[in-house]
Amino acid sequence: MRTRQVELALHTPADLGEGPWWDEERDELLWVDIFAGDIHRFNPRTGRDRSINVGQPVGMAAVREAGGLVCAVRDGIGFVDEDSGNFTLAIPIELERTGNRMNDGACDPAGRLWAGTMATDLSPGKGALYRIGTGLESTRILDGVSISNGLDWSPDGKTFYHIDSSTRRIDAYDFDFYSGGLSRGRTLAELPDAIATPDGLAVDTDGTLWVAMWDGGCIRRYSPRGDLLEVVELPVSRPTSVAFGGTNMDKLYVTSARNGLTRDQLASEPLAGSLFVLDTGSTGLPPHPFLG
Repeated sequence: MRTRQVELALHTPADLGEGPWWDEERDELLWVDIFAGDIHRFNPRTGRDRSINVGQPVGMAAVREAGGLVCAVRDGIGFVDEDSGNFTLAIPIELERTGNRMNDGACDPAGRLWAGTMATDLSPGKGALYRIGTGLESTRILDGVSISNGLDWSPDGKTFYHIDSSTRRIDAYDFDFYSGGLSRGRTLAELPDAIATPDGLAVDTDGTLWVAMWDGGCIRRYSPRGDLLEVVELPVSRPTSVAFGGTNMDKLYVTSARNGLTRDQLASEPLAGSLFVLDTGSTGLPPHPFLG
């Protein structure tokens, strides 16, 4: 384990904090509390955190180029007007799979949104990974997914990374910028720990991958070849996702969860559910907005 200074960015009792996304234009961090249905906007300079409730579980949110936010919710893909707080379900997905919900998501270099589904009861193989085009068309890309998590691209945009948490793997695919197609899927790294589970990830400008480890109380950093480079300890056992942010994109923000922890565990983890930040010595690329 490498010792790094991990700072508390926001002390908050989020049940299932997830989906950090840096808004470069406003120097603020978007994040969600999934089952509460809340999309948060956190200002690191002032410490102010405000939220909008969308009325159903929400897995991620990102800026939409046309204005407002795009988000992945239980019933599909929605749009949020931040001024009014109004939410609109724009693209229903898997309404016939009543036990499913949308989970993690991210936008590719061409401005398409990628987001996955999962069974709320964690039944294996019930979810899928979808690509939402700028014309708002939805395409199922991967099927038989259990817990779709950890989506990002290499700095040159030629490799797509994806985590299906139940497999305890980081998978890599060749990525076609123009078509949004995936090919030559392979395992980048296997994470064999029987307790810790890989969750969200972020790629830095050097191409290394930073992976939040649910029940592992840490972040693991991997090379583009899949070699483990570093393990960073955290003060909570259930980190959920990571995102680079800050004015110079040199801060790594970490969301976490209280969900599923016992009373004794919560007593020993008073910061569970909070938002953390650390200096990594690396920089990230600003995330892509949704162009649909």
